[in-house]
Amino acid sequence: MSAAPAGSGDLILETRALTKEFKGFVAVDHVDLRVRRGTIHALIGPNGAGKTTCFNLLTKFLRPTSGTILYDGHDITAQSSVSIARMGVVRSFQISAVFNHLSVLENVRVALQRKLGTSFHFWKAERSLQVLDAEAVELLRAVDLASYAAVPAVELSYGRKRALEIATTLAMDPKLMLLDEPTQGMGLEDVDRIKLLIRKVAATRTVLMVEHNMSVVASLADTITVLARGATLAEGPYAEVAKNPAVIEAYMGSAQTELAGAH
Repeated sequence: MSAAPAGSGDLILETRALTKEFKGFVAVDHVDLRVRRGTIHALIGPNGAGKTTCFNLLTKFLRPTSGTILYDGHDITAQSSVSIARMGVVRSFQISAVFNHLSVLENVRVALQRKLGTSFHFWKAERSLQVLDAEAVELLRAVDLASYAAVPAVELSYGRKRALEIATTLAMDPKLMLLDEPTQGMGLEDVDRIKLLIRKVAATRTVLMVEHNMSVVASLADTITVLARGATLAEGPYAEVAKNPAVIEAYMGSAQTELAGAH
């Protein structure tokens, strides 16, 4: 795990009483989240706990009913998703989002186009994008996909598609990387590959992830925030959170067993 710096001055992301209501239903209830720079922070909780809604608030796909979101000490509550992406807050999604008809290299190159100011100029000659090839290959090397550069994305395994998505996310040069269920639907081999990849990319940036796989959370996360019914139930290192009676009660049944036995 990455080393966790101490002190409130090291917070890269903070929410204060973050709340989201949908016609009287409180999906996120006065959540105070503190993500320290250079750490891997996991957001977990049983189904319906408010994790995805919280993620959508942080990445500005939803507007909060009340509360404040601070990034690097700046209030970004009213900023757009495009604005915060330019500031270095970049999200990957629960469902792999790659262009299946493009090669692996071309997928990363599209993500890099913004540096040329031609993000929407898809009619530009391909040679105008070749200046990005070297950087694209470096990103593919970082996620162990360099040997797949010429392969159409549709031919990749599910786990490698997720690795490609992480490469396209890295192309946006994130300071804070938000991963939504990065190992969902994967077999053990792919889970292990993505775990290693997350640890690798977290060496030089902060990662906040929503994840259901407790063994992944236990092995990666420096800090865990547990949500239940939209509110913060517990926060701390995995070993501490897993023993919390309120957390065990919230998970119940098989999920409870998984939580306690993930180490």
